[in-house]
Amino acid sequence: MRGMAAGAIGVAVMTAVEKAEQACTGRPDSDVPGRTLQRLLGAPEASGRRLRAYDTAMHVGQGALLGGLRGVMAASGLRGPWASGMFLAVRLTNDQIFENATGVGAPPWTWPRRELAVDLLHKAVYAFATGAAADRLVAGLGPGPGRAHAALRPGRRFGVGPPPPGVGAPN
Repeated sequence: MRGMAAGAIGVAVMTAVEKAEQACTGRPDSDVPGRTLQRLLGAPEASGRRLRAYDTAMHVGQGALLGGLRGVMAASGLRGPWASGMFLAVRLTNDQIFENATGVGAPPWTWPRRELAVDLLHKAVYAFATGAAADRLVAGLGPGPGRAHAALRPGRRFGVGPPPPGVGAPN
């Protein structure tokens, strides 16, 4: 749940950046998220306010749900900019799966370069804002198993890790 809250925060930050970018560039809102959700639900094609409602539902819903995964990453000890970079790839992949599977989108390497750059920027803002929020929201839960492992002996070594529940700390 903390990760989903972080995802909602990430969506709010991304939306603010998108609106600022659109004010500067004159780029209109994309209807791809809304059209993707319509097709996923098998809903009839909508326009106007109904399409905007689908856009908002997909934008916020997808961001919050994926934020749950970033929360799990943070709780596992995958925190900071490196983890947020990994999460950016998840966010981009998620979009492309749904958009391409429904026939609404096309693979990113076929997009105009400016459109691709804008999308990557906005998704990076989402991923890093969500990551910062998730890391902060789960900080009170402790370091997570991955960080506990690293604190025992740096590097990737077999047989080093947090002890099983009920077992004392390793020597």
